[in-house]
Amino acid sequence: MDTIFTLLMVLIMVASVLLVIIVMAQNPKGGGLSSTFGGASSAQFGVQRTNDFMEKATWTLGGTIIVLILLSVVITGKPGQSGPAQQQPVKKEAPAKQSAPASSTTTTPAQAPAK
Repeated sequence: MDTIFTLLMVLIMVASVLLVIIVMAQNPKGGGLSSTFGGASSAQFGVQRTNDFMEKATWTLGGTIIVLILLSVVITGKPGQSGPAQQQPVKKEAPAKQSAPASSTTTTPAQAPAK
C-alpha cells in the first residue's frame, strides 16, 4: 500500500504543476495562447479550438487532482495520518527472561544457624 500512496502523491504533484502551467498560459481576457501564436489570420479556426482545449484541460486536471486526493484519503484511512492505514504499528515484545545456565559455577553461601 505504501507504493500506491507514493504513486498517488507523485501523480497529484505532476497534475498540480501541469494545472499551474495551463492556467498561466491562459489570458484572463480570452486571448490566451491562441492570440500570441495565431494572429489575425487564424482567428477563424485556431482561437476557439485553443481556448476550448485550455478550458477542457483546466477542468480535467482540476477534477483529476480532486479525485486523486480523495483516493489518497481513502487509502490512508484518516486525513491526519501520514501513511497508509494498512500499516500496523510495530509491537515491541518484552525481552525474554534469561535463564541461568545449566551448569552454574556460582554457589549460594550457606546460612548461618540461628542462635
